[in-house]
Amino acid sequence: MKMKLRLSSSETDEVQPLVVVPSRSAVLQACTFTSASIAALGLFIRQVSHFASREGWPVLDCSEDITFSFESWHFGLIMGSVILVSSCRLLLLRIWPDFAESSKAANQQVLTSLEPLDYLVVAFLPGISEELLFRGALLPLFGINWMSIFAVAALFGVLHLGSGRKSSFAVWATFVGIVYGYATSLSSSIAVPMASHALNNLVGGVSWRLSSDSLKAD
Repeated sequence: MKMKLRLSSSETDEVQPLVVVPSRSAVLQACTFTSASIAALGLFIRQVSHFASREGWPVLDCSEDITFSFESWHFGLIMGSVILVSSCRLLLLRIWPDFAESSKAANQQVLTSLEPLDYLVVAFLPGISEELLFRGALLPLFGINWMSIFAVAALFGVLHLGSGRKSSFAVWATFVGIVYGYATSLSSSIAVPMASHALNNLVGGVSWRLSSDSLKAD
């Protein structure tokens, strides 16, 4: 005797693809290795551009145009970037279902197995390394202007596809890259986008964890 199982339309709508959750050690190892590789590439480009410029080659010196300097007024620029990005993310999570789904899948995969203090690692390592490459090396290499800010931000967005992230997340990452690129052009310091990126990662991760814990409690 065969039994047929039929799901109502509401039940089928709730079926979600399973998200593979790696172990805590796997996440931390991948984050550390990837961040180290990205940072090394950024430092390599900065050093090569510095050498080439000193030798008279028609190459912009990344290390001269964007430095690691920090001034007191940069605090305001960092906080402004964090508030802008975090506010826009919260708004899009409410009004853009595709973006909310992409963000949820990515957060589940990366953050589910982590301990509270691990959030500092997965927030700050990528924030520092990615900004070193994109805003500390590629942006000054192409020239600090709006065309370069948009081009580097678009590349930044495309490279954020995958791991459950759809095109909506790439659009979001491109917008964030523009914000960080503009902050870099204003400050001429890579420390500003690094701090902004890391803090935004931390705010986003902690917010997701708190909302997840809240749903579990309910």
